[in-house]
Order: sequence, then C-alpha cells, then structure tokens
Amino acid sequence: MKKTTLRGSLPFIVSVAALTLPLGGVFDTATIFLDEVAWYVGAAMVVLIVLVGALFDMLGVAAAAARETPFHAMASKKVFGARRAIVIVRNAEKVSSICSDVVGDIAGVLSGAGALAVSVQINNAVHAEGWHRELMTICVTAFVTSLTVGAKAIGKTLAIQSPTPIVLYASKLAESLMALLRRTPPRGKRRARV
Repeated sequence: MKKTTLRGSLPFIVSVAALTLPLGGVFDTATIFLDEVAWYVGAAMVVLIVLVGALFDMLGVAAAAARETPFHAMASKKVFGARRAIVIVRNAEKVSSICSDVVGDIAGVLSGAGALAVSVQINNAVHAEGWHRELMTICVTAFVTSLTVGAKAIGKTLAIQSPTPIVLYASKLAESLMALLRRTPPRGKRRARV
C-alpha cells in the first residue's frame, strides 16, 4: 500500500476505530439481557446475530470483488439501485471495512458471548452440575463457533462468485430504506390535512 493512500485513509481508519469502541460496548452489554430470557429465545437470538454477521461479511467481500462496469450499464438503463451500487464499488475499501470488520467482527464477538449466556441458561434448565456443566458449555460454544465460521465461509464464497447481484440487492435495499426515511415525517410534526 502506498504511503499517500494510507495517509489519506488515516482519518477514516481512526473514525471507524473510534466508532467501534462504543458500539462494541453497547452491543456486548446487550448480551446481558440473554441471561433474563429462556435458553431457546437466547439461542434464536444468537443464530440471528451469526446470520447478520455473515451477511455483512458477505457484503463487504462482494463490494471488494465487484466491478463498476455492469453497474454503469444498469444505470444507463435506469435500473433501480445501480447508481448506489457504483458508489458502493467506488468506496469498496470503506464499505468492506465497515461491513466485514466493524459489523462482522462485532457480531462474531457477540455470538460468542451469547453462546456462553445460552449455555448457562441450558445448564440451569437441566440442572447440570460438575463436569456435565462444563461439557455443555464447551458443546454450545463450539457449535456456535462452527456455525459462525461456516456461515461466513458460505457468504464469502457467494460474494466472490456473484458480487454484482449481491451489491445490487444491497444498493436497492439501501435506496428503499433511504426513500422510506425521507418520507417519514419528523417526530412532533404532522402532515397537514388536505
């Protein structure tokens, strides 16, 4: 990597690192609530966290693997989301860093913490003691780890093989969300009746 490129990226790197600290703390604190729910609810939440991490990891890899050319052709035909896809591909380094490193890695840490909380809940539900308790914890955390690695491997394989449809779908979703947010009136202000 060239020195000028690294120097130019330094503000982004610092801001992402600074953003990750409070986000990681907030999300990790959220796993405390898994101690208050039934083990099967916690297990469903952990699977959801794993899937979110894998999806964002897939998007980060797809953004880095995609090329601009097909999106320019789509934009000339006025395909919805194509212009946003061009922006994503042009900023692939930043998109990949945010999706894979920030969201993906935080989801990985959260799934591990959630797996530990779920194993405690299962142990309490079955009244496990001694080495049974330790075995249950090892089995649950190992299962979640393998699920995380497997889901990310599938996502990365799909992202490398088909980056264009993944980036286009993500850009369509982003455009739809932005349009929805633009239409939603701010709180406290209501639209005038006609």
